Amino acid sequence: MSFFVCSLAHAQKVDSTAHVDQFKTALLTLRADVNNIQLNLGKSERRFKTGIAVATLGYSITIAGGLMLGRKHDDVGKGLLIAGGATGITGTFLMVDAFKFLGRASRKQSP
Repeated sequence: MSFFVCSLAHAQKVDSTAHVDQFKTALLTLRADVNNIQLNLGKSERRFKTGIAVATLGYSITIAGGLMLGRKHDDVGKGLLIAGGATGITGTFLMVDAFKFLGRASRKQSP
């Protein structure tokens, strides 16, 4: 009978150790996922802020070019419209592109 009690106590200790190891593994996996999400959020934030600045500058140049049309600097206004439009579209693309980093974090499946 004492052998059975000792075997049972040893089995419970081994089972408890296995649970602790599983918990540590799950915790480390979770920490790695959180670090990955924070990295992707940081990349997304920088890209989005850059896109806002570039788009604002571009569309401001477009407005200035539009205001110059029909006056004595008509050629300059046309050039500003084209340059500002291209710059604004580039900034908008940067803002939209910033969300790819968020998508990367959501596509990752953990076992």
